[in-house]
Amino acid sequence: MNSAINRRPYRTLYLLLVFCLILTLCGCRKTDRAEGTATGSTAVTEAEENKEEKITAAPPTEATTEEASLQTGEETGTTAEEPESEVPEDRTISWDPNWEYADFSEIHDSGVKLYYSHAPSRKNMVVAVNAGHGTTGGESVKTLSHPDGTGKVNGGTNGEGAVYSMAISSGMEFDDGTPEASAVLSLALLLKDALLEEGFDVLMIREEADTRLDNIARTVFANNNADCHIALHYDSTDSDKGAFYVAVPDVASYRHMEPVASHWKEHHALGEALIKGLDKTGVPIFKGGSIELDLIQTSYSTIPSVDLELGDRASDYSGKTQERLAEGIVKGLSTYKDR
Repeated sequence: MNSAINRRPYRTLYLLLVFCLILTLCGCRKTDRAEGTATGSTAVTEAEENKEEKITAAPPTEATTEEASLQTGEETGTTAEEPESEVPEDRTISWDPNWEYADFSEIHDSGVKLYYSHAPSRKNMVVAVNAGHGTTGGESVKTLSHPDGTGKVNGGTNGEGAVYSMAISSGMEFDDGTPEASAVLSLALLLKDALLEEGFDVLMIREEADTRLDNIARTVFANNNADCHIALHYDSTDSDKGAFYVAVPDVASYRHMEPVASHWKEHHALGEALIKGLDKTGVPIFKGGSIELDLIQTSYSTIPSVDLELGDRASDYSGKTQERLAEGIVKGLSTYKDR
């Protein structure tokens, strides 16, 4: 009996220890669960963030890839395109008395206009387009036929042997009374547009009915501001003879005179190219395509230069016909440029 009573306190202590151990174990499990929950939440959050990043970082589109390729030259194996050079603004050019042969001119009060092409493929070549005649009073003024003071080797508007020639003539009239100066001006304006469209820059010597420039002034303007010079004319005959260019006379003294000596072959090369271009567009060609005359234009030219006769006073000069003439001239110039 006494022995059982003595053991009771120990049993009570034992039960208390067991109860504390149970409480401790329960507390640890709750902590583990809380940590597990927190870890799980973090994992879920990270997974969701990764998912959002994947959605945001969408694969590049074709346009994006193309832009990158153009910039770096990679992928396609090509280099990025160079920016196009800026086209200069059209400008008016005034007379410069210091130009070579300028002091031989007597009428040079007007300026000329340089037009720049905006075509996708520019030729980088300036063509002087000279609508013949169109200078009031030019026939009453005289200039030296040749810069060396010698007389003409054959006759045209001015006779053979003439040391002085008309500064510029008024031209002929068509059978219907239309002045040659008017017909060549309308052709010159059509030709300007056709040349600009094809990529040529154009120096317009005359754009008005009356321009204060004689033949020497027109030639000197072209010499100093263009790569070639085309004067537009119709012949004074009345047989509808067809087109031709004026070649340099085969006279030794003339072909040995400067600047003719250094440039007459260039004049012929340009003239032949223009006649071939006209022929390809169905324009009638007179004989072999040229006749020889001593002109002020070629006597003072330092660039390839021709007087181009597009027919005569009996020829058709309607808008449709002149469009074909302009087309042929452009064809000829393109061939000349690419030769």
